[in-house]
Amino acid sequence: MPFAILRFAKMKGGPAKSLEAHHERKKEKYRSNPDVDVSRSAENYHIIAPQFSYYYEIQSRIEKAKCKVRKDSVRFIDTIITASPEFFQSRPPKEVEEYFRRAADFLAEEVGRHNIFSATVHMDERTPHMHLCFVPLTKDNRLSAKEVIGNRVKLTAWQDKFHAHMSERFEELERGEPAIETKRKHIPVRLFKQSTMLMRQRDEIQAVLDGINALNAGKKKEKALELMKKYYDGVRSFESQLKQVERGNKDLQEAVQSLKNREKDLERRAYREQQGHNEAVNSLINLQSDYDYCLDFIKSIPKDLREQLVERFDYLQEMEQQRQDEEMELEY
Repeated sequence: MPFAILRFAKMKGGPAKSLEAHHERKKEKYRSNPDVDVSRSAENYHIIAPQFSYYYEIQSRIEKAKCKVRKDSVRFIDTIITASPEFFQSRPPKEVEEYFRRAADFLAEEVGRHNIFSATVHMDERTPHMHLCFVPLTKDNRLSAKEVIGNRVKLTAWQDKFHAHMSERFEELERGEPAIETKRKHIPVRLFKQSTMLMRQRDEIQAVLDGINALNAGKKKEKALELMKKYYDGVRSFESQLKQVERGNKDLQEAVQSLKNREKDLERRAYREQQGHNEAVNSLINLQSDYDYCLDFIKSIPKDLREQLVERFDYLQEMEQQRQDEEMELEY
């Protein structure tokens, strides 16, 4: 029997731009997720369409609520809703859309329709799924992912309620398993911590750059160069570890295929492994978005400061050249 699947990923704001590019299919290539078939992207559709950029949608809700926000606050939740592949096989498009609309109604009831700023269905990947993004505001206007999403006990309750709601219409559905994507065993927790650290370093560099004027240019530029050196090193390390995880995820997919090729009594185990792989892919998408955001920020740094930094550290020339080569590939 097929499973109803509901997953939450907590976001601290930094990946908003990159996630928007992925969810809304604003990229030309999707190297972090080769399953995307851009020739079918026209089949994607919105249940709830964002009116503005993700960043504006998030920030405007937080400002309207007048709630306190810390630097490390979770600013929005990326919810992934899908079902096991066999559920969608031979099902007419109208019923597939009904499944996602019913799921969106469930989330709207639980977290508040006004807090949801996007719900987009992707039909251009192997298994149809929906990304529903919302700001975790409580009824008394506090920003609290911990209260809205909760701990493992509350996650179990989430799964129970989601299954009950969806199975009223689709009786063949079984209950999925609760999991927060940042806790999946296939993705090292250190990568998420490193991503958070890079976002903080970015903010620190931006603050120094914003404070440069004619009177303090020399001192401030030296400080910026010092911070940028650490930032470049961090991005380089992040990229290296991300590639290692991506390679490991490919090994997992090969293991899944091997199980599928064996006897039928292993099919259920293969499906469990496939679930783990799918969740790892979703987490990798989020991490890749963080990495892309880091590169975008590097490109936004004044050219003269970037050139000074590259001149001081020879090994950064290779990184800068690689970035330029990638930009040329995208142009063609």
